[in-house]
Amino acid sequence: MIKEFRKGESSASEVITRKNKVRYWKKVLIVDDDFDITTTFKLGIETNQVNINKKIEVHTYNDPRAALLDFEPNFYDLLLVDINMPYIDGFQLSEKILEVDINVKICYMSSGEINRDALREIHPSISLGCFIRKPVSIDYLIDRVIGELD
Repeated sequence: MIKEFRKGESSASEVITRKNKVRYWKKVLIVDDDFDITTTFKLGIETNQVNINKKIEVHTYNDPRAALLDFEPNFYDLLLVDINMPYIDGFQLSEKILEVDINVKICYMSSGEINRDALREIHPSISLGCFIRKPVSIDYLIDRVIGELD
């Protein structure tokens, strides 16, 4: 039996699909060679968002080369980038990304010490405005991410 729908009516499957569709406030890309870090940060950000109107979609990569190949300009609002990664370090990755998307914000992460003066000599165009030292609590991470996105 085929059910006819009047204008404005929806089938049950269409209603369910519409109810489950999430509207995201912003999109974040996390690039870190440590799978546990990207998984923990992704789950932490996506499941611990207090304000329902500020749902954040999180994408992750463990290989900076793949992140660079797949990067789409004007798609992400914020990048969380580990500094020490194989193949391409976080600064090299961010420099290449900024060549194609000047508007994306970047927050660097590291568990090591950073000598900011030495870093400025090596990468004069890099700004360390946002820096997260690992390990980090999920609450602090979320506060920093939302602060950067606001």
